[in-house]
Amino acid sequence: MKPGAPMAGPRALHEWALAEAARVHTVFTDIDDTLSTEGRITARAYEALEQLHEAGLRVVPVTGRPAGWCDHIARMWPVDAVVGENGAFWMWRDDAAGRLRTRHRLDETARAANEARLREVARRVLREVPGCALASDQFCRLYDIAIDFREDVAPLPVEAVERIVETMRAAGMRAKVSSIHVNGWFGDWDKLDATRRMMQERFAIDVDDPVERARCVFVGDSPNDAPMFAFFPNAVGVANVMDFAGRIDAMPAWITPSRAGAGFAELAQRLLEARRLAPR
Repeated sequence: MKPGAPMAGPRALHEWALAEAARVHTVFTDIDDTLSTEGRITARAYEALEQLHEAGLRVVPVTGRPAGWCDHIARMWPVDAVVGENGAFWMWRDDAAGRLRTRHRLDETARAANEARLREVARRVLREVPGCALASDQFCRLYDIAIDFREDVAPLPVEAVERIVETMRAAGMRAKVSSIHVNGWFGDWDKLDATRRMMQERFAIDVDDPVERARCVFVGDSPNDAPMFAFFPNAVGVANVMDFAGRIDAMPAWITPSRAGAGFAELAQRLLEARRLAPR
């Protein structure tokens, strides 16, 4: 098994040794159906996020959500940075300068050149896959199109989701399936690529080093999280990751008892318990 590859099937979170969990210094988390529950961040999940941050862990959401959301998250949430639009950029609040900063993967000219291509693919998808829609957050995206298949529309069958992916890929786009959207973009990045770059550039931490990699946790729930599950040996799935069993390229090493935000809170409590009880 190569470094960072997950086990064949997730093990129960309570089996994760406290001594190993105590060494974690960074928590990466997906948002939709991982931190959120049925489209909302519960008080329990947000409190868990804040407790991790206050305990001194580095907290970084890694999401397919748009730049407009990430601006708010980086400014307002108890996080150290946020990776958005599946790796197209990362944002952080520079407290010393008192301002928000963004590291873009493409400059403004290149992003503008992609706009017409993105609109054309969106029109094609909407025409060819009945029942789908542009995501309601499309207006504040910079790099991709997000096609809604179950957030604000009636849930579509797997075959329709696959058709959306096929249409995007036929147009030369990368396409990733989350729990609610299919995201498509013109570029060679993804969540993992951006996370590795962000950690090196922002925090001078090389997660290609197996020791550092083992001190990071990623928690997610859906197929677009598979590269992160495969890379991080201590990746965690909230229980609803099993909804995608057989349709996801890699599974996490560990799984929480509960779904969505409640599962995220369980992971947070395991990490906090480890920091209290086990030497680091």
